[in-house]
Amino acid sequence: MATYQIISIIIFLAAVFAYVNDRWIKLPATIGIMILALFSSLLIVVAGHLVPSLSAKALHLVAKINFEQVLLKFMLSFLLFAGALHIDARLLRKEFWPVMILATVGTFISTFLVSVIAYYLFQLFNLPIPYIYCLLFGALISPTDPISVMGILKKAGIPKTLELKIAGESLFNDGVGVVVFLTILEVATNGMSKFSITQTGLLFLKEAGGGMLYGAGIGYLAYLLMRSIDNYKVEVLVTLTVVTCGYLLADEFHLSAPLTVIIAGIIIGTKGKGKGFSAVSRDYLGKFWDMLDEIFNAVLFLLIGLELLVIKINPTIMLIGVIMILVVLFARYICVLLPVTVLRLWIKFEKNAILILTWGGLRGGISVALALSVPETMHRDEFVLITYIIVVFSIIVQGLTIGDIATRK
Repeated sequence: MATYQIISIIIFLAAVFAYVNDRWIKLPATIGIMILALFSSLLIVVAGHLVPSLSAKALHLVAKINFEQVLLKFMLSFLLFAGALHIDARLLRKEFWPVMILATVGTFISTFLVSVIAYYLFQLFNLPIPYIYCLLFGALISPTDPISVMGILKKAGIPKTLELKIAGESLFNDGVGVVVFLTILEVATNGMSKFSITQTGLLFLKEAGGGMLYGAGIGYLAYLLMRSIDNYKVEVLVTLTVVTCGYLLADEFHLSAPLTVIIAGIIIGTKGKGKGFSAVSRDYLGKFWDMLDEIFNAVLFLLIGLELLVIKINPTIMLIGVIMILVVLFARYICVLLPVTVLRLWIKFEKNAILILTWGGLRGGISVALALSVPETMHRDEFVLITYIIVVFSIIVQGLTIGDIATRK
């Protein structure tokens, strides 16, 4: 099947599901589309027993889609930039320490806790998976997904300051989480004999710090170029160039591409709110990226739902996956509780901040994409199924209830 045919079918399904959800179901768009895609996948599996050719065609279509490449190498840059445009650096500065500590220390704590519990849980079910692979799983499941979080927070009714903490953390711990995952993957591939704490630390600083500096540079350069003209069409093209070429070059130079586009987006969005851009340019830039964000979100959550067709089902691993939902929530609670408790000594937090930050830490497509990038020899099938169960629960259950929890007295 040709690429353009696959794209056409995906866009068609996204449009149909988006219409059905908006017309009758009326859930948040991303959640509604994913539920419909999951339901369709289950119907296809059932129908496959009656009409094998139908199931075979659907499986062939989904199998042709490289979810990891589509998300991590293409869609992620657009979605992160679109989300970052709405983050005001001046407001983010006030929440700097909570955001940065949750995004870094919190991610490390969660990675460690999940990996240790997962290791002993696998042992309990007579699945002796080496600890280094469990650490890899802990790294891929720990980052909260900015795409899921920011799409749902818009309608959750959370206080603006807390919304900024959650959105900011999810944006930055995505970049941090990907770097941690890739670092552990390199260690798992090359062996502990070649592991060096110093070299690993320097590699992390180079990728994360270098990506942020590079993003600041291209973001400010783009702002200067856009400020020197007053043509929204050219300005949109400049932002597209920042996203596509900036992400590509960051990848080539082994810098954190997600952090690059996040920083660039924050700078352009913040500067654009002032007198740097005309009102017409701000309006068109905002509408363009909001529309792109909505379309890519619809496609992404459709793909998450359709991935069910190609995931290898194992009853034992499914049971472990259900247990791991509780493990991941527990790890999230601890990695929020410890930093917030310390930060409260000099920073004021909102009422129920720990509960909302814990429950609002949704997992999404990034975790699924990272799980799919794990080599088969490192228990990829097991990790993909467990990750999928956690992500589906996170998006549907946590996503649909975060608003109620946020407004609880």
